[in-house]
Amino acid sequence: MHVSPTVWLLTVAVLCALVAADFLIGRKPHDVSIREAGTWTVVWVVLACLFGVGLFLSEGSGPTGEFFAGYITEKSLSVDNLFVFVLIMGKFAVPTQYQQRVLMVGVIMALVLRAGFIAAGAAIISAFSWVFYLFGAFLVWTAWKLVQDARKGGHEEEYEENKLLKAVEKRFGVADRYHGTKLFITENGRRVMTPMLVVMLAIGSTDVLFALDSIPAIYGLTQDPYIVFTANAFALMGLRQLYFLIGGLLRKLVHLSYGLSIILGFIGVKLVLHALHESGVHVPEISIPFSLGFIVLVLAVTTLTSLRAAKRQEAAATERPARQP
Repeated sequence: MHVSPTVWLLTVAVLCALVAADFLIGRKPHDVSIREAGTWTVVWVVLACLFGVGLFLSEGSGPTGEFFAGYITEKSLSVDNLFVFVLIMGKFAVPTQYQQRVLMVGVIMALVLRAGFIAAGAAIISAFSWVFYLFGAFLVWTAWKLVQDARKGGHEEEYEENKLLKAVEKRFGVADRYHGTKLFITENGRRVMTPMLVVMLAIGSTDVLFALDSIPAIYGLTQDPYIVFTANAFALMGLRQLYFLIGGLLRKLVHLSYGLSIILGFIGVKLVLHALHESGVHVPEISIPFSLGFIVLVLAVTTLTSLRAAKRQEAAATERPARQP
């Protein structure tokens, strides 16, 4: 795709307007209901689909397929990231009425940081075609690590603050309690951070780690920076509402990590085959329609098996007390 600077600016402006509207609507701290979260989740999905339709009308089926494959993959990885967000919220004991503000600012930080990753990825790919081998190998390794973490019950671990976050806390100091949505307060004559800012930084910095696998994954489906950026943007912007909508459902998605490991491994192999093809080796390349169908199928099977397994676990848990004398 040849995307002019005008289209880039217009796209960024529209996305910023959507984010601003979302922020203004939810600016007042409150507990988010299932209805509100569900409504806005549908709105963001519809907006992504409308963008895909516009892409189809202007560019054809190729870029459209790449966008939806990237969007679904990024959305799936984002759902897995919600497990960590739940741990962070619990670690910092964020009051429920402030959680949406934390997620909103965290998502904005993630968008800005990922834009930098996307630009860097595009520059590296254009300069060094062999980087596809590294991306492919990294995704296969990540897929294996996901399986290992799933077997160990990785999502049950407690969140540990990273070194950067600890250094910031030590430098500025942290208040002992929340002060509404304030980010800084003056305490004993010293300006210190509030726990609200700390948890926002935790969400934003954690997403940098998530980008290390999601950016190579989407570059395995498309090398177009415009599609990479828009797919990431639409996947992230509905993340806040999705957190409240499926918060209780997350624990039931017991096989999600296995499904994501299959998807990442598949994209890793696709990247290696693409790199071999670019090097002049005659190997088959995996098409976007096949990739899109494979990703959707894996997610559907993973969701169904997860819900069935969770149902069996609940049934076993209820039967156990009944059998006791």
